[in-house]
Amino acid sequence: MKKIIVVGAGKIGSTIAEMLASTGDYHVTLVDRSAAQLGAAELPDTVETLELDIEAAGTLEAALAGKFAVLSAAPFHQTTRIAEAAASAGVHYLDLTEDVVATRRVKQLARSANSAFIPQCGLAPGFVSIVANDLASPFDTLESVRMRVGALPQYPSNALNYNLTWSTDGVINEYCEPCEAIVEGELIEVPPLEEREEFSLDGVTYEAFNTSGGLGTLAETLKGKVRTLNYRTIRYPGHAAIMKALLNDLGLRHRRDVLKDIFESALPATLQDVVIIFVTVSGRKNGRLLQETYANKIYAKRVGDKVRSAIQITTASAICAVLDMLADGTLPAKGFIKQEDIALDAFLANRFGRAYAQHEMVSRLAG
Repeated sequence: MKKIIVVGAGKIGSTIAEMLASTGDYHVTLVDRSAAQLGAAELPDTVETLELDIEAAGTLEAALAGKFAVLSAAPFHQTTRIAEAAASAGVHYLDLTEDVVATRRVKQLARSANSAFIPQCGLAPGFVSIVANDLASPFDTLESVRMRVGALPQYPSNALNYNLTWSTDGVINEYCEPCEAIVEGELIEVPPLEEREEFSLDGVTYEAFNTSGGLGTLAETLKGKVRTLNYRTIRYPGHAAIMKALLNDLGLRHRRDVLKDIFESALPATLQDVVIIFVTVSGRKNGRLLQETYANKIYAKRVGDKVRSAIQITTASAICAVLDMLADGTLPAKGFIKQEDIALDAFLANRFGRAYAQHEMVSRLAG
């Protein structure tokens, strides 16, 4: 039985801990600095808890001694601290971060590490890059790769058409930080909340706009190989305009703590959500210009004895699947591993990855 540390006892971290422990293959310890947060997680007896301030020197390193891996479900600003502790302790490292700067530091640490460092193991970044790379691989030459992902309430009831479904810090960060994209073959940065578009899926109209971090390392991987590559977050129409007013006109991008307080006091959380994944790749194969599309909707459902939101299911399942593949030798045990290095078929065949496969709608290119 492999010993695992999960850092962060929020909605996602507690779901990860419970999913892993339920297999009987992992001994899981859930770490958080807040005893109240750990107590609210409603964990089974098979999950140990540890109240720990990971920012204190040496504390996390000591907790990681003898462990197989550490999984970070902590806020993005703690990513580098956890990764550095993993490198020091010589254990495998996986995270969910969308923060570009933090991922660059993780990559640096991986160069001299004796263990595997696998960042961005969630939905986006994460699974969406696995899908995009799989769709792109059969083409002789690529024209465009367009990735669209959103976690939305099924029943929006406010002007933002939004409920809190995951990390408030993460949402604000991706709305504020520069976004990577490939435009006319060049890797550039584009502003968040811009380049808004509308599209329809199953008769419902959505908007999508630039947000930071969703591409993961795919921009670096496909640089020089594709004319257009971009990632945009899906919301219901009207959301982007209000967020631009809050962040830009009212200056709350410079007072993120204020915006976080507003969100968490005024926007209710919900378990009744839907995750939408919409990836389109175009290019040439055997001289013909062709397009491949992956479209998937995943809804909240009961997992074990609890109802889990769609974003909990997709995010937790993704990092658990990657851990499984690391544990069974499918993935290398050393170095920096990108999400696009993971084969889609292997991911979907995994016991955790099947959370996506139930709704999988990819049609393969003929010939």
